[in-house]
Amino acid sequence: MSQSTLDEDELFGEAASEVREDVEASLEEAEAALPDADDIWNVNADNTLGALNALRSALDTGDAEDALRDAKKWYTMGERADAFEDAADLEAEIERVGEAIEDIDDAKEQVGDLTSTIPGLKNTLEDLQADTEADDAEEDETEADADEATEDEETDAEEAEAAE
Repeated sequence: MSQSTLDEDELFGEAASEVREDVEASLEEAEAALPDADDIWNVNADNTLGALNALRSALDTGDAEDALRDAKKWYTMGERADAFEDAADLEAEIERVGEAIEDIDDAKEQVGDLTSTIPGLKNTLEDLQADTEADDAEEDETEADADEATEDEETDAEEAEAAE
């Protein structure tokens, strides 16, 4: 084998190693940009809407999508150049991080839907409760009027008896 072929093979090996390192570094960056599990699980809020807003803020993937895109780019380049001896672990990690980002984005969308639904639901329930309380007050007033009328009739009957 000639020296130039040996040098090219050595350079290609170095490049392949660097590409793998770039993929791994981009994957690490993507994972680091994902929200911390405790930030999603533990939120501080005074009410449901505050909790939902805090959760939605915690579900931010930050630069994870960009870092995953870089990892995919370097991985694709390395695969096409046949630079990896065994890239199954990289492929699996890219898929795992991609699924996590999708799950977080889906959860954020669902929380956003709840965040916009809860205030309307609260208002609807308050209106129903106010109507029920008004109906109860009206019934109490009607009962009080009926009790008063019954008392008046009893008093009139007693007075009529006494007069006889």
